[in-house]
Amino acid sequence: MKKSLSLMLVLLVLLSAFGGLASQEEEVSLFAQPSPTPQASVSLDEDPPDATPSPTQHAVQLQADGSVIVTISAVGDLTFGGDVRKGGLSLFDKELKKQGGDLGFVTRNIRELLAEDDMTIANFETTLTSAPVFKKGNEFIFSAPPEYIEILTRGSIEAVSFENNHTLDHGQAGVDETTANFDKHGITWSAEGHLGIIEAQGVRIGMLAYQTFSNQYPRLYDLVPLDIARAKTQCDIVIVSYHWGDELDYAPNANQQKLGRLTIDAGADLVVGHHSHRINPIEEYNGKYIVYSLANFSFSGNNKPSDMSSFVFQMRFQVKDGVTIGRGFRIIPMRISSKSDYNDFMPTPFADQRLIDNVINTMLSNGKKLEYAVTSYPVDWE
Repeated sequence: MKKSLSLMLVLLVLLSAFGGLASQEEEVSLFAQPSPTPQASVSLDEDPPDATPSPTQHAVQLQADGSVIVTISAVGDLTFGGDVRKGGLSLFDKELKKQGGDLGFVTRNIRELLAEDDMTIANFETTLTSAPVFKKGNEFIFSAPPEYIEILTRGSIEAVSFENNHTLDHGQAGVDETTANFDKHGITWSAEGHLGIIEAQGVRIGMLAYQTFSNQYPRLYDLVPLDIARAKTQCDIVIVSYHWGDELDYAPNANQQKLGRLTIDAGADLVVGHHSHRINPIEEYNGKYIVYSLANFSFSGNNKPSDMSSFVFQMRFQVKDGVTIGRGFRIIPMRISSKSDYNDFMPTPFADQRLIDNVINTMLSNGKKLEYAVTSYPVDWE
């Protein structure tokens, strides 16, 4: 009996030892797994992604109270390349040839400014694809070779909204090739159903994007608050981009105003818009900003547009312990060209005070009928 008990005790000790070894091996194998590859964006129905670190990579600078300040720039329509249905060089490629094939020429006059922020977002209104034309009946079609993504990477443009009326110019194949190129080169992108997340200063910035054409407003009134609620569980700051309104309009229509304010009420920290190719006023609604139209940034569709005025919108956010507070904005008035008589696709900040005042006065004038229009447009940080 004693011998049997002794054997049982020995067996129990051995089993316990092997069990302990097995547990240790499982722990080692779990910790040895490689970290998941950072993703630039994710379906809103998927699990939260790892945020893509901002290529700007500014060192985290803590304020005296332990918070961090994040500076974000937003610019308007970025359209390069041309219409492959037309023979010969496009307007853009002709200018590129003049510039010795240097793709960095596009942001030459503004790159330093954008490199000083923590993140820049643009509306990407072209495609990077060799896929056949899909929207054959459209007056304008835009695409560029995939290697033209260098315009973004060299220009300190870390994020793009990719939800507009030219996204499908080359069909789903064009979309897939373009977004794969974004992912390959670390450009964070957003589209309807696709949340882009980037990390800067240790802060997770989420981006959502939508277009409103074909009377999408009623559907978006219901969808956007749900998407924002999901994004806010994953991000410290949520920015919503809209491709909306009518071309050449200098002020938002009633639908834009309703959707913009609804978006803020749903919890977004900033709303930015584009499509009109013209500057629009800014509203401060419930302590947050709605930038109705950033106009063009670099636009290759016309070498002599009737209005080449634009601006960069910059905003600072203070973040601490998951709480985000807006700390003011400024604008940098500019021309979408380095020339005043034709468009060479080189965004250039204005130095002439009269031209700066023209942009500010246009926005003030066109904001008079907006209930929440800002009353001043600072060009320096307070």
